[in-house]
Amino acid sequence: MIRALSIVISYLVGSIPFGVIVARRKGIDLSKVGSGNIGATNVYRVLGLKFAGLVFMLDLLKGFAGTKGVPYLLGRPDETTIFLCALATIGGAVGSVYTRFKGGKGVAAGVGVFLGLAPVATAICIGIWAALVSISRYVSLGSIIAAIALPTIIYIKAHGDVMDNMTFWLALAVAAIIVLRHRSNIKRLVQGKENRIGGKKLQGKDQNEC
Repeated sequence: MIRALSIVISYLVGSIPFGVIVARRKGIDLSKVGSGNIGATNVYRVLGLKFAGLVFMLDLLKGFAGTKGVPYLLGRPDETTIFLCALATIGGAVGSVYTRFKGGKGVAAGVGVFLGLAPVATAICIGIWAALVSISRYVSLGSIIAAIALPTIIYIKAHGDVMDNMTFWLALAVAAIIVLRHRSNIKRLVQGKENRIGGKKLQGKDQNEC
């Protein structure tokens, strides 16, 4: 019963659409501008760095809270409960019940989840993301490569002994989700049509937005 309650609450925490909330306070319907995505990248394109940073940090915190906060507040969770709460948190981030099961791409929430589960590997991936975005100015490219790098680094740190390592399997699942959520970005990257950061703010819907 406690496990089921923890999973439900973690999902609800992960579902909180901070991008929508922040944009709405500025009088903007985030679903109708930029890419229509409710994550920090679209907030950056529409509202700028300050608000994008706020949304990213709030999404990161909900990832951490759903994974480490909720299960421990309700009891002494075992590894399986923490794993399921982490997965539920990611599920909420990409399919929020508050926005008719639409969500972001799960990157910021995923960072929060794995800061709780694998902080060293996550810190390395944050560095990879920052380096790639700084060099290429493609947020999507940095997010995809960092997501793929996470289970790889966990695997290396475990010296290949990961059959019973739930963190590795969760990282692999989240990497798959993030790559799938970036399908359109990957297509535009291949075509050379992906937008780079540093462009002007967007006021209308732009399907080429990342």
